[in-house]
Amino acid sequence: MLTSAALLAAPLTAVPTASAAPARATARTVLHTGWDTTAELRKGTVKGAKVRAGRVVLTKPTATRRYAGKTYDAASWTSPWVKPRFGLTQLIPSWSATTPGDSWIEVKVRGKAADGARSSWDVLGRWTSGDRYLKRTSVSGQDDDLADVNVDTWVASKAAGLTSWQVQVVLLRKTGTTKAPSLDAVGAVASRLPGTAPATSKPGVARGIVLDVPRYSQMIHDGHSPQWGGGGEAWCSPTSTSMVLGYYKSLPRAKAYSWVPQRHTDPFVDHAARSTYDRDYRGTGNWPFNTAYAAPLAGHAFVTRLTSLRQAERLIKAGIPVVASISFPRGGLSGAPISSTNGHLLVIVGFTATGDVVVNDPAASTRAGVRRTYDRGQFEKAWLPTSGGLVYVIHDDEHPLPAGGAGAW
Repeated sequence: MLTSAALLAAPLTAVPTASAAPARATARTVLHTGWDTTAELRKGTVKGAKVRAGRVVLTKPTATRRYAGKTYDAASWTSPWVKPRFGLTQLIPSWSATTPGDSWIEVKVRGKAADGARSSWDVLGRWTSGDRYLKRTSVSGQDDDLADVNVDTWVASKAAGLTSWQVQVVLLRKTGTTKAPSLDAVGAVASRLPGTAPATSKPGVARGIVLDVPRYSQMIHDGHSPQWGGGGEAWCSPTSTSMVLGYYKSLPRAKAYSWVPQRHTDPFVDHAARSTYDRDYRGTGNWPFNTAYAAPLAGHAFVTRLTSLRQAERLIKAGIPVVASISFPRGGLSGAPISSTNGHLLVIVGFTATGDVVVNDPAASTRAGVRRTYDRGQFEKAWLPTSGGLVYVIHDDEHPLPAGGAGAW
């Protein structure tokens, strides 16, 4: 029995990113900005690409690039500058894209400080849906000016933060081939967070609602495919993502995971782990890699931060389960299947009549033990000051986002 979910592989950004916020900050400030529709994507600048039917499509590449010993044609889409009206200290991008054949995308961000200084472009991910031609990877470090990269999170170097940001997606296909990547949606959540938890929120609109989300255990995959992040003990993120996809009946077709040995239960979890594996991080807990895997299957997926469980309740009432990133010390979350963790993901599936949190916790040793109820106050302390209230929001067209996002969506 594991005594720590350090092995459960939420990104190690879970603890340091929230504490990187200036100690004097008291407001929990979050703003997600995204581009999804044709009209929204046309607000960006394209080079070597066109916006068609809600996608950015590589058409006439404007440059070539050498990477991993091969030459690729390149095009790009660059967002307008976004001014969140607060000094952001962290930024986490997420995206939805298609990468057929030997093609991939690179996601970059940059920012401006109050004095007008502009950072360099920093890479937040080199992503492809498969791993036949290239290995998807984050690029940690890059701390040359106003910010640095911590796996999946762009962290401002100064306590004052940055006043605006911009995201760029480079689309690449192997030179001489015709299969090209396309971008369906891209966005980022900017935040400035205190390092402490607020008072426990009062129960809201989802009291007594529990969604029928299937229950999968990561632990039944113990020893499976250790080349992808250490095996099932470390697969809390892809297991949680798979539970939400199962809820929408949007799991991948059996052909996609036919490589998994037939004796494995829930083989789509093995596939999700392989499809979210980050070569540099050497794990499956990269937050935007999980939403990028889920987005083409469910229809929509992005990373954001919520400011309390009251926002999660709005999503639950709309029929949208939420994958949340938590961490807690020994005894910090009564009833959990693990005694402590420095980073773990689970699915919020509903709330009791008194407002406590009903979850599917993949750390349970069997499916039967996955459904748990956690104290509302304990859960917010394990979630808000550690990962900063980070969640994956995955939904289909039948479950649109509700009103009341207050900047989180």
